[in-house]
Amino acid sequence: MQRIIFTVTNDLNYDQRMQRICCSLSKAGYEIILVGRKMNSSLPLVQQFFRQKRLHCFFQKGIFFYAEFNLRLFFWLIFRKMDGICAIDLDTILPAYFVSVIRRKKRIYDAHELFTEQKEIVTRPVIHRVWLAIEKFAVPKFSNGYTVNDFIVQEFMKRYHVQYGLIRNLPQRTSLPSGPSKIANRFFIYQGAVNEGRSFETLIPAMKEVNCTLRIFGQGNFMEQAKKLISLHHLENKVILEGPVLPEELKSITPQSYLGIMLFEKTGMNQYQSLSNRFFDYIMAGIPQLCIAYPEYKKINDQYHIAYMIDDTSIQTLSHALNKILLDDKAYEELKINCMNARTELNWEMEEKKLKDLYFQFFNK
Repeated sequence: MQRIIFTVTNDLNYDQRMQRICCSLSKAGYEIILVGRKMNSSLPLVQQFFRQKRLHCFFQKGIFFYAEFNLRLFFWLIFRKMDGICAIDLDTILPAYFVSVIRRKKRIYDAHELFTEQKEIVTRPVIHRVWLAIEKFAVPKFSNGYTVNDFIVQEFMKRYHVQYGLIRNLPQRTSLPSGPSKIANRFFIYQGAVNEGRSFETLIPAMKEVNCTLRIFGQGNFMEQAKKLISLHHLENKVILEGPVLPEELKSITPQSYLGIMLFEKTGMNQYQSLSNRFFDYIMAGIPQLCIAYPEYKKINDQYHIAYMIDDTSIQTLSHALNKILLDDKAYEELKINCMNARTELNWEMEEKKLKDLYFQFFNK
């Protein structure tokens, strides 16, 4: 049995993509270990089909965290038995590369996003240069890899002449509650990282003009600013920061919501060319969504017609769109029916076949 170690900087309990990938490969006959971080607020690990390991760091954020985590990860990896190692994004790619060279093991790169083009990176010139240097050094040395959308596949080929596979962030098939939705208690939902570049600066104040509640499930580097915006606009009873929720619990909450929120600012190519987990999670939950009309989202919506698409994320655009959605019952029901049809095709059970084929190729070259 081949043993593969996957490396992330996330809290493992909330990384749905990695849970899906590791479960699928474990059931396919690989021995899987997923390594991540242990934060001060981390809950006990949820039992999975694969082994898990958390590394505790003294520093919890910023450059000192990344430096400490990479050192701890390197020394943990160097003594582990393995047949291959898969680095998830640039923030774990260096220890994965050096250990794979020293140990002469297979190395794989799983790019969840175009890391160097995130807003919080491209708007900080020194930080951007550091991560870009890491990308230029490491990515060409990973001939085996895959990512989440067609644009990033092409971008890596253009930048580094590596041909990566495509494994989209599709959710597992779930059963939905039967019966009519609870319109009297309807609410909008945002699920995912509460980070810079997700349009909270305009979404939160836009809720002043909308007769509905917004519930935000997640955590991230924009949490403190989000709290300040809610307080500034006196929206404590209208915009609710629910914090992180375990994936299994979220799967029961999302179908109860009226509408999903899927927004990104245009700052940074990563946002503009993204294809996020929650876009597909809302479809699987059978709910329409308000979605920014960036290329990857528009391409799928043109095929399945599951979202209200908008061209910008200004306060005026958001408040107008959300109010229009609340008033147009006919259009809403049509989108909801389309979501129910789309979920039969846009699911992990279809996508994992490609994942298994990729790993068979990686280990049989």
